[in-house]
Amino acid sequence: MIQKEAPKVKDDKNIKNVIAVMSGKGGVGKSTVTTLLAKELKKKGYSVGVMDADITGPSIPRLMNVREQRMVTDGKNMYPVVTEDGIEIVSINLMIDENEPVVWRGPVIAGAVMQFWNEVVWGDLDYLLIDMPPGTGDVPLTVMKSFNIKGLIMVSIPQDMVSMIVTKAIKMARKMNANVIGLIENMSYITCDCCDNKIYLTDENDIQNFLKENDVELLGELPMTKQIAKLTKGESAYPEETFSKIADRVIEKVKAL
Repeated sequence: MIQKEAPKVKDDKNIKNVIAVMSGKGGVGKSTVTTLLAKELKKKGYSVGVMDADITGPSIPRLMNVREQRMVTDGKNMYPVVTEDGIEIVSINLMIDENEPVVWRGPVIAGAVMQFWNEVVWGDLDYLLIDMPPGTGDVPLTVMKSFNIKGLIMVSIPQDMVSMIVTKAIKMARKMNANVIGLIENMSYITCDCCDNKIYLTDENDIQNFLKENDVELLGELPMTKQIAKLTKGESAYPEETFSKIADRVIEKVKAL
């Protein structure tokens, strides 16, 4: 059997820190967390890019409110779209109509992500955030094996089934010798309109047990709120101080790696 030559990986010296946002489970808010983290890092003065690696379920353009823009190519290189607040993003939805399905097999999808890595002309970035698809298949394997990632941020919600699947993602990362920076729990609680008290939807000990069992740090908890829909209109979905603290912890952890 003739083995094909492995694709060459571009050495992006202009990108200081590559961070993947992963869960293993769909619908937990990976793209939302990626978007909010990108915006917060930008507010703190860092240059930021976002790669939407969820090829069959891309949502970064809508969350970043750049649905009408398109990536351009010169036949050799691709160029990211820049948002109003100066964040560079690439996504399959910036190349096709967002309502058109991407009906590709796994290796083709992984190849598209490699193109985003090798052929996109990124600017000088302090952080490139990669919004990963659900699962532990072709794309996560490609990113961990071929990209020079600094670490991964896991996203979960307070549900036993989700915790089990996120555990699989954490174990995959460690098998691939990838650093797990920490975990962000989304939809963690609701806030009472009358007294501002946090109302947790599950036993608070559940997340502590999960963190202990997986030896991972909790970077922060995000509330369940109807304001999340405003993110697609360019409005902040959470109080600024909530995600500012999470971003500060991410920066601190990345610097220590």
